[in-house]
Amino acid sequence: MVFFNTFYGIIIFVLRKHLRKQARIARYVIYKETLIDFKDHFWTFVGSFTGIGLIGFLNQKSFTPVDNLFLIGSFGASSVLIYGIVNSPLAQPRNLVGGHVICALVGVTVHYIIPNEIWLSSAFAVSLSIVMMQITKTLHPPGGATALIANIGSEKVTSLGYLYVLSPVLSGVIILLLVALVVNNMTSHRKYPINKHWYKVHKRRYR
Repeated sequence: MVFFNTFYGIIIFVLRKHLRKQARIARYVIYKETLIDFKDHFWTFVGSFTGIGLIGFLNQKSFTPVDNLFLIGSFGASSVLIYGIVNSPLAQPRNLVGGHVICALVGVTVHYIIPNEIWLSSAFAVSLSIVMMQITKTLHPPGGATALIANIGSEKVTSLGYLYVLSPVLSGVIILLLVALVVNNMTSHRKYPINKHWYKVHKRRYR
């Protein structure tokens, strides 16, 4: 009985210590996540507004309003990363450019192979794009939307064929990147890209 009580006491002590540690971590995370950094928010807004604004302005005469919404939807997701989470591995130039271009190529290719079954071509395009980004170390979540647009866009978009890769995809990505390189380096507390050798292949773990 004495042994049991001692063992039980040790278990309770360890559990309490563990719970207290987890509670401290949780409080710290909540504190960090709720901090308001007005400078950081300001530059995030400036970068996103400039990048998306330029793309919308340059493409408004080339696409229908619906197509513009789809394209901005894809680049809008990229803006969250490259202007809002500049230190993320998924936001670096290699991932931004490579992810969108690879996904655009995959999306257009799948559309040519499976032209009349949107549900099937969409599923193939997105899934293959993810795998290709993993293989090439260019994982960029918004790229999946770029592949999807190549299959569900209007006839004006799908009729572009592989030109879709160059414009609007590559041209739009270059605009976003140039704006990010300028805006994200205009203040001392931001640095983009975080690695000056961003163009090299590194072993990264995304999970």
